[in-house]
Amino acid sequence: MRFRSLFTTIVLLFALFSLKAQNDYFFAEGTRFDPKIPSPEKYLGYPIGTLHTRHDAIVGYMRELARISDRAKLDTIGETYEHRQLVVLTITSPENHRNLESIRKEHLKLTDPTQSVGDYTDMKSVVLLGYNVHGNEPSSSEAAMLTAYYYVAGQSAEVRAALKDAVLMVDPTFNPDGRDRHSTWANSYLGDPMVSDPIDVEHNEAWPRGRTNHYWYDLNRDWLPLAHVESQSRIDFYHKWYPNVVTDFHEMGTNSTYFFEPTKPFGSENPVVPRDNYDGLNNLFAGYFHEALDEIGSLYFTKEQYDNSYPGYGSTYPDIHGALGLVFEQASSRGHVQDSPTGKVAFAFTIKNHVTSSLATVRASVGEREVLLKHMENYFDSALEEGAKNPVKGWVFGDPADDGRNQAFIDLLLRHKIKTVALNDDIELDGKTYKAGNAFYVPNAQKQYRMVRTMFEKVTDFHDSIFYDASSWTAALTYNMPYAEWKGKQDLSGKELTRNDLKGTYARVPKTNYAYLIEWNEYYAPKALNYLLEKGVYVNYGSKPFSIETNEGVKEYGYGTLMIPVSRQEMDADLVHAYVEEATEIAGIRAQSVKTGFSTSGVDLGSGSFTTVRKPKAIMLIGGNTNSAEAGEVWHLFDSKVGMPITKVDMDNAGRINWSDYNTLILVSGSYNSLGESTLDRIKLWVREGGTLITIKGATSWAIGAKWVNEKYAPRSERETPERMDYVTSRDFYGAQSIGGSMYMTDIDITHPIGFGYTSRELPVYRNHSTLIQPSSSPTNTVVKYTENPLLSGYVNKANLKDIGGTASLIATGIGRGNVVMFVDNPNFRGMWYGTNRLLFNAVFFGNY
Repeated sequence: MRFRSLFTTIVLLFALFSLKAQNDYFFAEGTRFDPKIPSPEKYLGYPIGTLHTRHDAIVGYMRELARISDRAKLDTIGETYEHRQLVVLTITSPENHRNLESIRKEHLKLTDPTQSVGDYTDMKSVVLLGYNVHGNEPSSSEAAMLTAYYYVAGQSAEVRAALKDAVLMVDPTFNPDGRDRHSTWANSYLGDPMVSDPIDVEHNEAWPRGRTNHYWYDLNRDWLPLAHVESQSRIDFYHKWYPNVVTDFHEMGTNSTYFFEPTKPFGSENPVVPRDNYDGLNNLFAGYFHEALDEIGSLYFTKEQYDNSYPGYGSTYPDIHGALGLVFEQASSRGHVQDSPTGKVAFAFTIKNHVTSSLATVRASVGEREVLLKHMENYFDSALEEGAKNPVKGWVFGDPADDGRNQAFIDLLLRHKIKTVALNDDIELDGKTYKAGNAFYVPNAQKQYRMVRTMFEKVTDFHDSIFYDASSWTAALTYNMPYAEWKGKQDLSGKELTRNDLKGTYARVPKTNYAYLIEWNEYYAPKALNYLLEKGVYVNYGSKPFSIETNEGVKEYGYGTLMIPVSRQEMDADLVHAYVEEATEIAGIRAQSVKTGFSTSGVDLGSGSFTTVRKPKAIMLIGGNTNSAEAGEVWHLFDSKVGMPITKVDMDNAGRINWSDYNTLILVSGSYNSLGESTLDRIKLWVREGGTLITIKGATSWAIGAKWVNEKYAPRSERETPERMDYVTSRDFYGAQSIGGSMYMTDIDITHPIGFGYTSRELPVYRNHSTLIQPSSSPTNTVVKYTENPLLSGYVNKANLKDIGGTASLIATGIGRGNVVMFVDNPNFRGMWYGTNRLLFNAVFFGNY
């Protein structure tokens, strides 16, 4: 502690920091550097740790290293929503740079079970040093610059050996948009003298804070869903190289110390990852980390908390690809210096620990090079062998009524390099017919077998009952994808797909002077509808099925079908046709034209069962104590899937809203009592006058608790609590009582406007909360209801499962001329729940049913 206090004092006296003092602080004393290579502080004009460095300056420094040194090369792999560059600095010896492509191709042989490497003598360790996925955990991007400097300018024999035997890839900022949001905050409130009081504004960011990306998503959960451009670019780069080691540097609470792997044994580990990853590689590398941190006197802990099970982290995704993923957590200064029970935590000190672990990672990756290379080759060889031995040969899937959702799911599989085949023939499994054209097959006998398991397997048996994050991530369920096991003797045949095959079903529709029809069961139909409404086209939706003669022959149409009558429009038939063409092309779906309103069965097109769609004018309250992640999910959903703007208003400005300008209000989890009585009364009146109020998860609880609706909480069964238990076990006991991220089967009323577009009454939903709502007393208001034994995948204790069965997941109720649509569960979780997104689309477009 005396060592730490000494350097904390030095850090606080930034004005006295010389370049040599900085180098001696962050690196071992006497480390030699090439004077022609600028240090970060020389390039930036201030010592590292005195300010939070903007992302553009970080990129500028990396670009300068690549310009000056033949050890470095900078690649731009993408950009964020706010157009900040995503870059990777590749550092290796000049000779390796000259042969980089051949090194990459040779390295990829490790991932190909059809090729045997055997001799690893001349192969390189490939190390991806990744930093700052959470924008307000900023020390790691500063450490990235220092690490890059160390290997580009370093003159020691250790550095030269590392550059000879390894290819180092420094990704300095996984989340540039969030980082700059936080950096601006921290720098804006930096005092002189600095304020270390934890309650100071510098240490307490305003909503939505800098942790998340532009759409307020946690990108450290996005390696599996790939909902965002940052993750999509990063995963493309990942699969170009398949690194042997991937780091993921984080920060945690100020009052903690430092964490490195291994994580909690068994309970926090992914069941598809071979044991040698956890028992072998993790423990092997831990020796390097503790020696390095011991050397500088830093306190740390291991084998506690944190998670290696959810496959969508930057530290777990590599484990399912034959690599070693490593998470590091540093107690945060959340600003430049902050008080803690063990003394002041300075920004420079947090950076120092991450630099130390970065260098130790490279040291271990070079020292254990052949172990890593052999592990990767064995990993993919064993994956293919295990997949071939599985009595389940593969998985058949496909929704016959929703090509858009099929293609979105296939796109996810292909981005993860999972072999996927379009079937040549129809096949019937488990009483369902999968028709060629919308039937696909994923074989288990492939090198990505363990990722295949991740996408399709349902898991309900667990080593532990306490989960840091989700306990289920079965992607096929999140897409509401019909699928079944194939246990035939041979793999099914068909065309192996590429992403170039994913082009939607759009085809030109003949002009008509009568009407056009669009099926609402297509996932992207809301995008077409929104486009038409924006262009001033009148669109009706049908509340009953029918069949009719179209340009494609007699077709059957289900609930929610869109009908565009030509003669009713305030524009000529040519323009209506042009808009329908444009709308369906943008959405990648088909429309049909009809010359008559007389149906072959069911209602005619002039029936009262058709209702005019009200153009949504949507508003969402944000800020305050609302859930920024849920708000971001709503915002991103309508931006990216519909192209529809949603007005976002901070809670502090709610009193200024002219409610007559809007017809739809979305409330995400949070408490809204702070709006004040007059504003709340105005919203109630607005609903009664015809507004649609949509509440999600915690906002539904708030609405019920505030007596806005007459719905009631469901009773909970009695829990047996031991008369006495040891204090040390109490956390595990009570933790097992929570409902922490699992998947359940519900029954959906597909005849209700909020259920339009679904063709099956079975609908998987995601639950990560303990709120239980009774079905509505009105028999038609419970749109989505849990089945009696609903668990599909994930952990839940028996008492909770019994309580969940039969409760409501979505209730829609009328108040005056308006409606309140109450989501008990989040339909947009992590941008991955394509299966339940449609419920929110329906609530927005048809919520005034």
